[in-house]
Amino acid sequence: MGRDARTRRRVAVTGLGAVSPLGSGVERNWQALLAGRSGIGPITRFACEDFPTRIAGQVPDFCADDFVEKKDRKKMDVFIQYALGAATMAMQSSGLEIGEHNAARVGVIVGVGIGGLESIEDTHTAFLDTRLKRLSPFFIPKLIGNLAPGQISMRFGAKGVNYAPTSACASGAHGVGEAFRLIRDGYLDAAIAGGAEAAVTPLGVGGFSVMRALSTRNDEPERASRPFDRDRDGFVIGEGAAILILEEMDAAIARGATIHAEMIGYGANADAFHITQPAPEGRGAAACMQLALEDADVTPDRVGYVNAHGTSTEHNDANETLAIKHVFGEHAARLAVSSTKSMTGHLLGAAGSLEAVYTTLALREQTLPPTINYENPDPACDLDYVPNRARPASFEIAISNSFGFGGTNACLVLRRAPAAD
Repeated sequence: MGRDARTRRRVAVTGLGAVSPLGSGVERNWQALLAGRSGIGPITRFACEDFPTRIAGQVPDFCADDFVEKKDRKKMDVFIQYALGAATMAMQSSGLEIGEHNAARVGVIVGVGIGGLESIEDTHTAFLDTRLKRLSPFFIPKLIGNLAPGQISMRFGAKGVNYAPTSACASGAHGVGEAFRLIRDGYLDAAIAGGAEAAVTPLGVGGFSVMRALSTRNDEPERASRPFDRDRDGFVIGEGAAILILEEMDAAIARGATIHAEMIGYGANADAFHITQPAPEGRGAAACMQLALEDADVTPDRVGYVNAHGTSTEHNDANETLAIKHVFGEHAARLAVSSTKSMTGHLLGAAGSLEAVYTTLALREQTLPPTINYENPDPACDLDYVPNRARPASFEIAISNSFGFGGTNACLVLRRAPAAD
């Protein structure tokens, strides 16, 4: 089927999978969000007594044996295992079947920000001691980012486009957004899309620490991630993966799929300003949101909720607030905005897809997840951040923001599922 530029097909979200610091499984994640429970705690994976930051959002309960055969684990870094776990959950929840009749029309796009950092560190240590004697032939395919979607495609037999966007903290959102466009424009009929990351390693935590980007609230890890709060002191690194199954709407309805939400717009652009800091006054973020709303053919006043990038860093939170005010004008004062990173920490390349899952759930359940640890308002951050407690709401359209190092931005627009109307 070729692309007709005049025809835009509708895109349904039919499956969800999540592995995060709040646990493995979508329902466990959602219940933790409703309870306002933090997934941040002391780092247990490696010794870090000499690090200024000794806390992170580690996945507490992931069992690789549930998703990957033991003989195959040596071929996959942890981020790939997380991706396979989340994809398996999403495929099971969607009921999508892939066979010879449709395999070429099902793609896999999974964003990865850093990739197999743990494998690089461990292998390099062994290499210094033994040179080639202990260098595994699986070393390269174990760590490269595109083996997350690659392993997923092999597991499920999806033969459509297969790649890994690498755009720092926007990687997962770009993965979902690009898959959405390919389905909407007729290149695919379905996609397994999302992001994965596992950078809670000595170099990962150490690198962000020496940048002074991480919170050092080591004695109160559950209170360390505090987006938009006056006393925030940096982000908290997290890990995990999240996958969404996207399908052409009519086909999803025809097969009786559960439709969790409809994806209706996607924006992507660049600040072209700085390697780590956002553009002044959130100009790039604002332009990205505007692109997404235009793509969705939605006016700003119709949006009821923004899942903010909300990293708990001074520059991001203030600039994102300004960007929201610029885009939404007077409506910004009536708009609910929350950062679920207050509970999960920042999953880097997986953040955007995890937050797309959370935004989908918020629409489906008509409930706003909170921004926890919001105790002392920052005068520069003066919107309704759904402080500390989840609350019911009635809204039809929501957006999810993701902004990354290098000034890369992505924004997803979702609408309440037709079946819920």
